[in-house]
Amino acid sequence: MKKILTLLCLLNLHAAFSQTAENIIIITTDGLRWQEVFSGMDSAIANNKKYNQGDSEVIYKKYWAADPIERRKKLLPFFWSTIESNGQLYGNRNYGNKIDNANPYWFSYPGYNEIFTGYPDTAINSNSYPPNPHTTLLEFLNNQPNYKNKVAAFGAWDAFDRILNEERGKFPVYSAFDLTGGPKPSATENTINAMLKDSYKPFGEAECLDVFTHYNAMHYLQTKKPKVLYISYGETDEWAHSGQYRDYLDAAKMVDKWIQDIWNYVQTDPFYKNKTAIFITTDHGRGDAKER
Repeated sequence: MKKILTLLCLLNLHAAFSQTAENIIIITTDGLRWQEVFSGMDSAIANNKKYNQGDSEVIYKKYWAADPIERRKKLLPFFWSTIESNGQLYGNRNYGNKIDNANPYWFSYPGYNEIFTGYPDTAINSNSYPPNPHTTLLEFLNNQPNYKNKVAAFGAWDAFDRILNEERGKFPVYSAFDLTGGPKPSATENTINAMLKDSYKPFGEAECLDVFTHYNAMHYLQTKKPKVLYISYGETDEWAHSGQYRDYLDAAKMVDKWIQDIWNYVQTDPFYKNKTAIFITTDHGRGDAKER
């Protein structure tokens, strides 16, 4: 699958523009294409038997509309209501709004390094690259007095331990099948840990299903009140690599719903309301149907 040099970047400032945000929530969904975000389901892929899983009728009923504006609302209803009206969206290449990767590789570790350091490093040329030698934004913030021990990260992929250099950064990175709660987990953490341990593992031991990452992160947000929280969802990339377009679309729609959950919580909690910036992006793009 040929990758194109594109990076979707969505910025949603929950804090009023005249204020300085005291907290930040960074959300990524791996490998999500700008094409679906801005135009909804791609009929060229849905009609291709290689990718439609024999279920084109099902996804057409769920996601199709002749108008791309309506299609994108079917796929990402929260994006195209609340985020569109309250935030800023970038990366619609149909209008020449190109948000590009600076690194030449266009896959995950280099992309995440670029997101969290602000620049590419051509030496980071593999997803199995060792712990990141660069200081990430999360590590930098955790070293500031106002943010010390108030930074946390949750990622579906186990590589985030290395990408964010958990050992050197000295902030918690819960990745893949890491258990939460330490020696005295809460009842909720015990339940999530047990379900995670016994869950279906379609991506092996390297990556868990996004539902566990989301609910672990939400519980941490509600109980620990971090000032900086990073959440990385991975299924949009995994299902795309597998050529399972329906699952890719369903994963994207689920992330949209979970972002809505985060927004709704932030709106109701005095610690976060009107004090929090939410930044949503992806690590790389993907090829068009003709390039697949």
